[in-house]
Amino acid sequence: MFIAKRFFRYFDWTSFFLMIFLSIIGLVFIFSATYRPEQPYSIFFKKQALGIVGGIIIYFICSAIDYRMLMQWGYVVYCAVLALLLFTLFKGSIGMGGQRWINIGLFKVQPSELAKVLFPLFAVYYLYNRKESFTFKVSEFIPLLAVLLLSVLLIVKQPDLGTAILVLCSGALLLWLSALSKKFFLYSALALVVTAPVSWHFLKSYQQKRVLVFLGQGERNKERYQIEQSKIAIGSGGLLGKGFLKGTQNKLQFLPESRTDFIFSVVSEETGFVGTLALIILFLIFFSNLLLIILALDQPLIQLLAFGLIIHIILSFIINSAMVLGLLPIVGIPLPFISYGLSNLWITYASLGWFNNITMQHLHLST
Repeated sequence: MFIAKRFFRYFDWTSFFLMIFLSIIGLVFIFSATYRPEQPYSIFFKKQALGIVGGIIIYFICSAIDYRMLMQWGYVVYCAVLALLLFTLFKGSIGMGGQRWINIGLFKVQPSELAKVLFPLFAVYYLYNRKESFTFKVSEFIPLLAVLLLSVLLIVKQPDLGTAILVLCSGALLLWLSALSKKFFLYSALALVVTAPVSWHFLKSYQQKRVLVFLGQGERNKERYQIEQSKIAIGSGGLLGKGFLKGTQNKLQFLPESRTDFIFSVVSEETGFVGTLALIILFLIFFSNLLLIILALDQPLIQLLAFGLIIHIILSFIINSAMVLGLLPIVGIPLPFISYGLSNLWITYASLGWFNNITMQHLHLST
C-alpha cells in the first residue's frame, strides 16, 4: 500500500493527461477520416479505441518496471529485435507495398517500431558499462554504429524508408549527445553528399519519385497527387475550418491515407488554422514538459536515456507535419497519437511509460 501511494504521488500526471488528451483527439479524427453513413464506426476507429486502452495498460506496466532492469537486458532484447527484423524480410506480412509486419492473429506487429524505443536502452547500457563520464574514444562507438547501421539497413530492405530515417536520425542524435566526436558527423555528412549520386540508384523507383516531387517535379494528377491534395485540404480549411465531418477532400476521398500519414491534413481542413495551431501548441507543451524533466535529472547517462526514449516521438511530429505541408519529402511517418496504427501507438506509450519510470526514480522516489 505504501509503495502504491508513492507510485501515484510521484507519477508524472501532467504528461499522462496530455498524452491521453492527444490520443482522444487522434481517435476523434480517425472517426472523421473513416466515417461512412452506412458504417459510422469503422474497424479502424474500433481498433484505435482498443489500442488506446491497451496503450494505457502498457504505459502503467512500463512505468512500474525499473528501467535499470531493462537496460541490463538491453543486449539480449535488441538482438531479438534484429532477429525479428530479419524474420520480417522472409516471413513478414505484406501490405501497403512493403513486408513490414508480423501477423500474430488479432493484430499485426511492426518490429521496426521496436528499434525506435529499444536502441536507446541498448546504447546507454553499452556506454554505462564503460565509463560514467563522457570521455569516450571514437573506437568505443564502433559497435554501436555497426548495430545502428545494421538496423537501418534491415528496415530499408522491408522497404520502409521513413522508419529507417527515423531510427537513423534518433540514433545519430543520441550518439551526438553522448559525446561522439563532432568531426565524425562532419565527415559522415560530407560522405553522404559525395556518395549521393551512387546512393540514388539504390532507392526504389517510388522513393526516387517522392524526392523528385519534393524538388518540384512530377505531374499534378500523377506523381504530385498526394502532396497536392494535402495542400488543398490544409488551405481550404481557412481560419476556422469546414467543421467536423465536413471536410470535402476527406469525405470525397481525394485525400490519400487520410487516417494515417495525412491525418494532419484532415485536422487542418475541418478545424482550420485555429484548430491546427491549437494542436501544435498542445504538442509543444507536451514536449516542453518532457524536456524540462530531462534537464532536472542529475546524471548525464540517465538524461541521455530519457532523451533517447522520446526523441523518436518529437522527430515523428516534426517530420510528419513538415511532410504534409510539402516541406519534406513524403516518407510515411505517422503523427504521434493522432495517426491510426497500433504498433506506433503502443511503442509511443511504452517509451513514455519508461520515461515516467525514470522520472519517479530520479526526481522523486530518491528524495
